[in-house]
Amino acid sequence: MTPLAAVVSGPRVRLFACLLRLGCQQAKPLQLHTGASLAAKNHYEVLVLGGGSGGITMAARMKRKVGAENVAIVEPSERHFYQPIWTLVGAGAKPLASSGRPTASVIPSGVEWIKARVVDLNPDKNCIHTDNDKEIKGLPEGFAHPQIGSNYSVRTVEKTWKALQDFKEGNAIFTFPNTPVKCAGAPQKIMYLSEAYFRKTGKRSKANIIFNTSLGAIFGVKKYADALQEIIRERNLTVNYKQNLVEVRADKQEAVFENLDKPGETQVISYDMLHVTPPMSPPDVLKTSPVADAAGWVDVDKDTLQHKRYPNVFGIGDCTNLPTSKTAAAVAAQSGILDRTISLIMKNQTPVKKYDGYTSCPLVTGYNRVILAEFDYNAQPLETFPFDQSKERLSMYLMKADMMPFLYWNVMLRGYWGGPAFLRKLFHLGRS
Repeated sequence: MTPLAAVVSGPRVRLFACLLRLGCQQAKPLQLHTGASLAAKNHYEVLVLGGGSGGITMAARMKRKVGAENVAIVEPSERHFYQPIWTLVGAGAKPLASSGRPTASVIPSGVEWIKARVVDLNPDKNCIHTDNDKEIKGLPEGFAHPQIGSNYSVRTVEKTWKALQDFKEGNAIFTFPNTPVKCAGAPQKIMYLSEAYFRKTGKRSKANIIFNTSLGAIFGVKKYADALQEIIRERNLTVNYKQNLVEVRADKQEAVFENLDKPGETQVISYDMLHVTPPMSPPDVLKTSPVADAAGWVDVDKDTLQHKRYPNVFGIGDCTNLPTSKTAAAVAAQSGILDRTISLIMKNQTPVKKYDGYTSCPLVTGYNRVILAEFDYNAQPLETFPFDQSKERLSMYLMKADMMPFLYWNVMLRGYWGGPAFLRKLFHLGRS
């Protein structure tokens, strides 16, 4: 059998999955070097770096191929989080406790858990090293002040809800950074939920809601962008494009934005509530490794998920340079493709199944409404259900809030969910 090693990693704000295969057909078993005696042995057929969505999912799939005793996961965190639910936690619709479970409980049974952090990886020598254990000016220390939060960290998501509850009047500002981010819809989801909360609590007339985004459009798929623009107009929301948050003066409750169309030109806006979406990047261990492209992302073929330079390296999830949105839904679809790809490679066959870029973003527009955006590499809708998904629906909210977390914990992380492609085929047959 072809020896395999899988590596999964994520950047500082838990861009949660990059799977690499670091074995090769004629290689010796991969040597795992650690700063402490953490591993049961020093080589594994499949080694997973990082216990994020992609890592746990692929570990479960690889366990069924090579046996649990040949798989290990390197992950320093004691808890694993279902981060998509943090949108609702930040709006007070779900408790934070519902988003996390002990890491030990989600690692596939029999798979070795090496509690460490990767500091170096070398695909040429099939070797990794571990240890034991771009930012906005004024952050993260600014989070110690009231009226500011972020749904992108377990440490700050509840501060969003506190800021929302404490808001009385003035500017409520929501930001989108000038970097790739995980779940690109999340920065505006909390804006819609905040607007709904202000209406429910009688504060809407005193709130000036502002969405400052570095992008040039509200959403990358026209069908859903048109629907969102209508909501923005109806709810009297202010959207400013090409505005990038560069500084937070938390002691003065001021946010500084740079005009990306006029570099160097800045604007200071006072806030009474500020939701920050932080800049995100690949982790340093990837940016400095041979598997990265010029921007620091794992450089993979967009169809097969195979590395462009190392034929024995593969990637999945947020740390790759796949030209699609970085979401858990994308990881699910990629995992099914990667499973088939690795199966064929292990048999010395050529991968034939191609990833179409499928990703999904449940755009939460209120406490009981969601627009379910699903699309492909070409920013064309790739919808699952036999109705217009650009419409706000209660059913899609219930799927986001209740069904998807169940599917994540009980099906996807166990390696049995490869996305909704089969449902699309089923509904298509039903309509034909």
